Formats: sequence, structure tokens, C-alpha cells
Amino acid sequence: MPPRNTPTGRAGVAPAGPNPHGTAPESAGRATPSSLTRRRLLTGGAGLLGAGALASLAACGTPSASGATQQNLSFWHLLSGPDGVTMGSLVDGFNGSQDVASLTQTVLAWGSPYYTKLAMASAGGRAPDVAIMHAARVPGYAPGGLLDSWDMDLFAELGIREEDFPERIWAKSLHDGELTAVCLDSHPFVLYYNTEIAEAAGALGSDGLLEEATTPEQFRDLAARLGDASDGGHGLAFGYLGDGSNMWRMFSTYYTQMGGTVELPIGGTMQYDEGLAVDTLEWILSLIDGDIGNASHDGGTAISEFITGKAGMFYGGVWETGNYKAQGVPFDISLVPNVFGTPAAYADSHAFVLPHQTNPDPERRRLVHEFVAYVLKNSLDWAAAGHIPAYSPVVDDPAYDDLVPQSHYADATDYLVYDPEAWFSGSGSDFHRYFGDHMQNVFMRTVPPIDGLNGFVERINALLAKPSPV
Repeated sequence: MPPRNTPTGRAGVAPAGPNPHGTAPESAGRATPSSLTRRRLLTGGAGLLGAGALASLAACGTPSASGATQQNLSFWHLLSGPDGVTMGSLVDGFNGSQDVASLTQTVLAWGSPYYTKLAMASAGGRAPDVAIMHAARVPGYAPGGLLDSWDMDLFAELGIREEDFPERIWAKSLHDGELTAVCLDSHPFVLYYNTEIAEAAGALGSDGLLEEATTPEQFRDLAARLGDASDGGHGLAFGYLGDGSNMWRMFSTYYTQMGGTVELPIGGTMQYDEGLAVDTLEWILSLIDGDIGNASHDGGTAISEFITGKAGMFYGGVWETGNYKAQGVPFDISLVPNVFGTPAAYADSHAFVLPHQTNPDPERRRLVHEFVAYVLKNSLDWAAAGHIPAYSPVVDDPAYDDLVPQSHYADATDYLVYDPEAWFSGSGSDFHRYFGDHMQNVFMRTVPPIDGLNGFVERINALLAKPSPV
């Protein structure tokens, strides 16, 4: 069936989803290393922060005296919980590795508040020296001149080259042929499984890994067996209530497995395969039927079900790895089994960007390149949180093989599926929120798949008709 769109209806509305990078109660209150000397957690209620306040915030890394011998660099990011602790350690490591620069972190609230503040700071001429963005959000910023390009010659001098990155990740780092983002990692949507439950179900191979399922029937049978061996009788745990991003991750993974693609041409209409999209939604419904998987979990209850052994498998992002290890769960991870013919792993990447500066200081820019090169070369520590380092020499190092379960899904980088490019797509975006608005009622079986799909497409087409606000 050729791609088409048929905006004929609307569905109900669900609340926006939570921060996907870790469980909120676990992350709250976690201390960060000493390098976080001016840490500011700005909640969603602070989203109306004025431009003057932003200017003061961005200026926190400016040297206090023009004759200072040490450059004080400012670094904005949205990493909290274990990710924030690890990044803080890497910043401390860089600061201690030389005596020319001191990098100061500013941590802002995850999601739309962060991206709004970053855009305002860049447009207002008070941008930080370096920042973290999700790679899928870059297409909404680079065309508006909010990001500067990285210097590949300088990176080559520092030992960082294009061939050091997986092809899909490198391609995602480019805009109009310019390197506008330097990916630190990829964090795909994966399948966790309880190894004790899988063993009891006779579902582990001689290598100790989950047996392969290559058809929908095989996967449902596998899930049913793990459900029979679990304490709660569910083979799968999947949290979607109030979380449009998690709904989209599962949909995108299976829709791509079926051969589907999505394009979002600005000024046009969403290009997709309606038949495959409906088939994907019906497949997901068959997995959250109350038998194979619980029909109405949010993120927290799905995590709890997996931790307590009431479900044999769990769909989620790799960032839950640290949480499950801390809870003592016997688990491993695999890619979402390819049961429809095309291997796929929905993902995004944390990426370093250069927020636009009208007259950047060459020495400060060189130091920022040195900081990014340092983090990339030391990203084995970053892998501990579950993320796959984008810098291939780290993944190819024998030390990475010792990381379990991380080394078991490292080949996901060959099958990454990022969001379709648009100014409104990417992690924590309106694209995900609108998907959740219309698909939650589909997942809860109160709206037919085609009606929810049509409502979502109508909403997206309305955005495509508008120019980018940046």
C-alpha cells in the first residue's frame, strides 16, 4: 500500500509523559560531584523564565577578569539521577586533566523547558560554551541558526574522526553536510528479561541468552511461557499510561520492523503507510491483552512488576539498567526480537552541541573540543548507565565485553531508528505528546486504531502547515 494520510477523526487526550531517563523517585535528591558548583534545577513551573534571567544564567561561566589565565567554560545539560552523577564525574576528570580550563555545569529541567531556554539563550547572544541535546531535536534548531558547527580538523588533531562512529549515528550528527552535533551515545528501546524466570520457563539457550523468536507466533509463545513461570502470570511488562514517548518507542520499533517509514515534509502532509500503522497498533494490543501483558500499566507499575518478578520481560529504554542492578534483579537485555522481517531499535542519542555565539573566542572553542574529545574517549563509564557509547573505540575495547548486559545489545547501533525529522519531533517533543494524546485511548481499547491514528495525523498535519518558530 502506498504511503497516504487520511485525517478523518480525533481521539481523546492523555497527560504528557514523564522523564524517560530513569525513575523519578530514584533520581530525586541524588547528589552530583563537586564540579556541579552552580547547579540549578529548573522545574516546568519555571518555564516562563525571562530573557534577562537567562542571560545571567548563561553568563555563569564567563571569566571574572579579562586577565584570568584559566578559562571558565559553561556547560548546560539536562542529565539528572545516575546520568547526572556520571557526567559530573567526567567533568571532574576533564577539569583535573589540565590546568587551562574549568568547566562548570548547569543542570536544567528535562524536556520542553530545557529546549526553550537553550533556544532563547542562543538567540539572545548569551549561549553557554557547550550543551547537551538529544540528536533528534537538532533538526529543529540547526536550520534556525541556533547551533554552530564543530571543527572536524580540530577533532582530527585530537584523535576524533568520522570513522570512529557508527554510520547511522554519524549521519544523525550532520545538518547540510556540517557537523552540528557530536553524539555521545545511543539509547535504544530494548527487551529486558528476568534470567531466573526465563530459565524456569526453559527459554534460555546453551549460551545463557534468551532463545530467539523470529515470528509473531514464536514471540507470543515465548512470552506466554515466561508468564507461566512468573509470580504474577504476565510475560510482558510495558508502561504507557500518560507516556506518549514510550507509546511511540514501541510503535516506531514494530512499525519499522514491518517495513514502514514516516516522513514529515514541512508544508506538506505526514507520509506513512496507514495499513502497516494499523497492523502495528493491533499487534501491540495483542501484547497488552491482560493475559500476555498487563493492559493498563504506567511506567512505575511496569517497572515494579518486573522488579518483583511478576512479569518475565519488560519493554523499555536502556537507562533502566542501573535501576534494576541496584534492585538486585537477575536480568539481561536483548534487542526487541525481529518478528516482522526488518531489525529495528527505536533510539535517540545524547549529543554535544555548540549553541550559537556571534563572535566565539577561538581558544574557548578549542577547549570545548578538547572537553568533548575527553568525554568520548572516557565514555566506558557512561556505558555503565546502559547507554551505548557512540565512540566506537570504546565499544571495541575488550573492557566493554565485560559489561553485562551492555555488551549483549551493542549491535543495536546497526539498526537505530530515530524520529522522522521536523522542528517539532524528537525526545520530549510535541510529536511524542500528540501521539500519546491519541494513542492512549487506542491502547486502552476505547477508540479503534484507525480513529486514533487519524486524529494523530490530523494534529501533525496542522504542525506541518506552520513554519518553525525558530
